[in-house]
Amino acid sequence: MENITVIIMLLFGVAFLSLLSKKYNFPVPIVLVLCGVIISIIPGLPVIALNPEVVFIIFLPPLLYHAAWYTSWSEFKQTIRPITLAAVGLVFFTTFAVAVAAHWLIEDISWPLAFLLGAIVSPPDAVSATAITKGLGLHPRLIAVLEGESLLNDASGLVAYKYALTAITAGNFVLWQAGLNFFIMSTLGIAIGVVVGFVMSIIHKKFVCDDVIEATLTLLTPFASYLIAEHFECSGVLAVVTTGLYLSARSGTIFTHESRIMTNTIWSVLTNILNGLIFILIGLQLRSIISGIGHYSGMSLFIWGGTVSLVVILVRFLWVLPATLLPRFISKKIRLNEEFDYRNMLVFGWAGMRGVVSMAAALALPLTVNDNEEFPLRNLIIYLVFCVILSTLVIQGLTLPWVIKKLKIQPYSILAEEYEIRNVIVSETIAHIEDNFSLLNDDLLHNIKSKYEVKFNRLQRTELPANFFGGGKVMGGEIFNDFTRIQIDLLNVERAKLELMHKKGSVNEEIFRKIEKELDLEETRLWMEMHEE
Repeated sequence: MENITVIIMLLFGVAFLSLLSKKYNFPVPIVLVLCGVIISIIPGLPVIALNPEVVFIIFLPPLLYHAAWYTSWSEFKQTIRPITLAAVGLVFFTTFAVAVAAHWLIEDISWPLAFLLGAIVSPPDAVSATAITKGLGLHPRLIAVLEGESLLNDASGLVAYKYALTAITAGNFVLWQAGLNFFIMSTLGIAIGVVVGFVMSIIHKKFVCDDVIEATLTLLTPFASYLIAEHFECSGVLAVVTTGLYLSARSGTIFTHESRIMTNTIWSVLTNILNGLIFILIGLQLRSIISGIGHYSGMSLFIWGGTVSLVVILVRFLWVLPATLLPRFISKKIRLNEEFDYRNMLVFGWAGMRGVVSMAAALALPLTVNDNEEFPLRNLIIYLVFCVILSTLVIQGLTLPWVIKKLKIQPYSILAEEYEIRNVIVSETIAHIEDNFSLLNDDLLHNIKSKYEVKFNRLQRTELPANFFGGGKVMGGEIFNDFTRIQIDLLNVERAKLELMHKKGSVNEEIFRKIEKELDLEETRLWMEMHEE
């Protein structure tokens, strides 16, 4: 009971720090890893041991599913070549390079343990990549590659992790068998993900008629996909990612607007808690981990952690140059259809932050092997993984905006694209009204049409933000926001009157909740419509 109390209080602290990071525009993953360090030095906190067998099941399915849900399938397909090169080739290259460095540097680390360490730190983290690159004005294609890489590389990294564990526990490893099994496991994992996604889409579309049940099913879906795939000994990670991509691409037709709002909110809360929880757990275990490697000198530990982190960072740059230039050299089609900017290569190389997945993989290492024999160098491996996460998140994460500024990359404004899309939608809707509702009563037709004409006129007065990042004010954006703020103010007037009537007991509870929900939905829509200043 005492441990649960400590964890809940620490979650409150993490939530508060996350709130400050949002307020002062400080990436949340960096806050979390620093929280882990702070927690580890607080005296008197208990050491909480987590069953390694359940770490993957608790953390991986929901976090990967959430990341896949917010990945665009169309952009994913368009960038599949660079994503595959990074998610498979770069992961195995990093695994090999880290293994060589660790085996050469640390005398106690055998080749299987060295490859295990390399597999754990090889995949960059989807959550970290999304959080740290958000708002930096990177081109959508580059963001799509970073997010897609972070989704798929977990599968290849965890397959290498699994075979390294097998080599340690069973003492055998055959390269060609590992390659064949990787292909089979990946293919079957994707197939199971598609099947689970298809079945759940039918269930949501044909049978579910309650937003609470719908939200509950979306929470259970990634666990079902992961466990089914693992039962058939294929890639649970790829199954979860595939299911997430499949359902996300169809969410507009299989979910109601109410369930989408509820589900998005619940998932945001859940992933925030899970991200905080895993770094709290590592913070609570760090003291025992450090004491477990106390026979090594502090200088040695510092050099080992720094060297492994440096290898992880440098290998990414060594890979990105040939992986980007060779396809362009070989294919004329790529040269003609894809823009090239060497600065994007540098940004991609510097955006290889590690995070939750690597930490979960480290914590999931078994405590014992072969008849209760202690797992070799478990504490040292977890320590080195934490060093890599700390180094990449803090050093690369904090300096990435500075790197982008020094490279003088023209920030990409998605606002212009948003206004274009809004213009097309509103124009098409007005045309539909004129073509199909001409027989309506004149007053009714005028009221319906005027709503969309107001939107259309407002968009025409909104200048496309060619100078959005240039320091000048965009008057069109102010016009757009002023109109929206007035509508929000009027909604607040409606809400205040409704709440006053509710306090006086002059409105039925069911009617109150229904109108309150209508106002909440409308305000949510208006806030999403606001141009960020």
